[in-house]
Amino acid sequence: MINDCLQKLASASFTPLDIIQGRNLPEKLVELVLQGPPEGPPLPAAALKQLYEAINGQDVSGVRVVVFGGGTGMSTIIGGDSRSPAWTANPFQGLKSIFPQIKAVVCVSDDGGSTGELLKHLPLFGIGDLRHVLLAAIQESLLRKRYNLDSQQALDAAAALFALFNYRYRAKPLSVDELLRRGGLELDALPVAMAEGILYLLRNLFSDSRLSRALSAPNCLGNLLIVSAIYSGCRDDNPRPSASAVRNGLLLLTDMLGVVEDGVMPCTLNPSSLKIHYTNGVMTTGEYKSGLSRRGYPVERVFVDFLGLKPQVLPQVFAAVREADIIIFAPGSLYTSIVPVMQVPGLAEAVRANEGAMKVLAANVWVQAGETDLTMDEPSRRFYVSDLIKAYNRNIVGGVRGLFQQILLLGLQDIPGSILQNYAVEGKVPIYLDRGRVWEMGFEPVEACIYAADELAERRLKHDPAALALAFKAMWAARGQLAADLTDGNHWTAEIEAAADLRRTASLPGQPPDNISWFAEPDCRTSRAAGETPCERYAGINSRLRAWDIEDRGRIAEIIWHHADIPAAHLDYTRGLRFIERRDWPRSQVWDKVYSFYDPEDGFLNIRQDIGSENFEVAFLVALGQSLLGNYAARKDVEPLLAGRETVGKLFRLELRPAEERLSWFSDLELRSYLILSRLRPSAVNPLVFTRAVNGEEGFTPPGLLFGLTYAWYIDNRFADHIEYKMAIARAEISDLVPEQVKTLARRRAIIDFFREVVFCQ
Repeated sequence: MINDCLQKLASASFTPLDIIQGRNLPEKLVELVLQGPPEGPPLPAAALKQLYEAINGQDVSGVRVVVFGGGTGMSTIIGGDSRSPAWTANPFQGLKSIFPQIKAVVCVSDDGGSTGELLKHLPLFGIGDLRHVLLAAIQESLLRKRYNLDSQQALDAAAALFALFNYRYRAKPLSVDELLRRGGLELDALPVAMAEGILYLLRNLFSDSRLSRALSAPNCLGNLLIVSAIYSGCRDDNPRPSASAVRNGLLLLTDMLGVVEDGVMPCTLNPSSLKIHYTNGVMTTGEYKSGLSRRGYPVERVFVDFLGLKPQVLPQVFAAVREADIIIFAPGSLYTSIVPVMQVPGLAEAVRANEGAMKVLAANVWVQAGETDLTMDEPSRRFYVSDLIKAYNRNIVGGVRGLFQQILLLGLQDIPGSILQNYAVEGKVPIYLDRGRVWEMGFEPVEACIYAADELAERRLKHDPAALALAFKAMWAARGQLAADLTDGNHWTAEIEAAADLRRTASLPGQPPDNISWFAEPDCRTSRAAGETPCERYAGINSRLRAWDIEDRGRIAEIIWHHADIPAAHLDYTRGLRFIERRDWPRSQVWDKVYSFYDPEDGFLNIRQDIGSENFEVAFLVALGQSLLGNYAARKDVEPLLAGRETVGKLFRLELRPAEERLSWFSDLELRSYLILSRLRPSAVNPLVFTRAVNGEEGFTPPGLLFGLTYAWYIDNRFADHIEYKMAIARAEISDLVPEQVKTLARRRAIIDFFREVVFCQ
């Protein structure tokens, strides 16, 4: 037995690479580059040192890289988190420092914060992520060459640009000088020509009448500089800039800032809206809103609504993808970063068509609440890398085949357990690698120590831009001629060929058919014309509110704007809003504590005066929802329900107005469908009458109140605990032994479908 073992060991073939940690060649080369050559016997140590120097010394300045993504994840991978004050200490790191021919294709579905304020007034795509990436993409060599700077001057210029691009103001500035003075912003640290360019863009903000309303709202100065650059190229007073105006504006900025030409491009020029569809049937509209949603159900699908227009893409985007040597999907929010980019028609196909590029998905470190905290297959278990792949596969037309072959992720084995425990206390859980499953799906995982060591010392775990850049350089070496020379005739060749075969043949669950279309179509009921932009919706909200008898119009406009699911046409059934003193409140609170209602007699929303600011929004939404029913009821009665001489319950009786006399959001058929869903029984004698029997002293939620509560719940499930409790049956394991459970679940799902399709036209 011992002799057999010795013979096997003697016949085994080893290479110096076997000394390095890692389960495949890319992992070993990344480990070598990040950690340096290991100590050991002279011969293998010398060979590994030579390999280390060869990888670091390879010239990749001509390698063309395209990165897809958005926000912090993309800026981090390209050149560091350009929103963090720490960025100014080392602004020229990241991928751009190793691969100068780098271009970013940026997600533009952002609609929160400063970007949201701009979308209220300008027919643009979301530009907030462009700001992050533009700043992160500044290259020292280009900056120095463009302005004849030394290293310290380049650092000073980057710090001054950081202050400019990240400055946020609350009140409208009256002039350029006041804006700079209020923000403590100095242009002296900038090269003279750059300072003149920045001043030109700032002055344009005050002189271009199209930008004045955007300037009035609280905003981020970097976003305004991008807007100014775009609008400076379209002087025909057209509020919607052309493709050439967008590109020329971005070229103006990239040249001014020291970014490679076409180095930062939007994935589409269209304003767009993101829709998140959960497994319980609810759909949430808007990237900002979806990030706050805590539905308690996994995300099933993500849709991009291009507002009825054919999405426009700069031809330079397709050219960059076609010519790329490396294509990277940056770490970022699963459903609000990569998926919206890949849903732009033509982009996924362009990536697949480039069969020669190295394609890598850089995975997130952390599970994200509301997106990756629940899985489709087993909602009770944690989220794995294979779940990440399946989610992309479900939500990209044609699936993920051909989009990436490798997955680069942070190796958790080197992270102290105490740090992971601290994060767990904060509710942050890492996305774990299920290596075997990922291999079975046809993808090659590459685990690496790509975290920031200085951040880890502060007990924070983040991607490190420098480590990420070196990891990609090592992976490029593993794929290129260097790897071919090293693996010729040894056991690594078989592994590489096996991985390629597996990628070609592996199947992915839940892959959508190639001909499916997921681009939301506008519905005529919403009064949304083809191509209506968010700013047109905002104008529609305000024009309707101007007809209301109301004091705080701005407060109501912000509520409606924030909840992008609400069509502006939902405001058409209300004439105003009044507050009623507690002593004059006409509604009984025996069965509910809802302090708002809609009065169909005068068309007013009524809210109790003592509701409190924290409860105002839900009270308003409940009453607004009720208004969609309009004056549907001619009469409502509650009568005793008798069995002989004994009262055994109550009979709720609802008589509808004739259809021609109604002012309501719903058609006659839709209204009847809702009443049946709310468990009212249509009369066999009188088609206008519906009834509901209630046993004993049981409570009963009338259809109007039920509608208002469900309306508020659908918009945000934090707003209606009563309805959340009713809908929670969808989470329960349903037994065939209890038929009533099955019926109740079907009824709940049907009412959600009704609200999604009929009320919110999704």
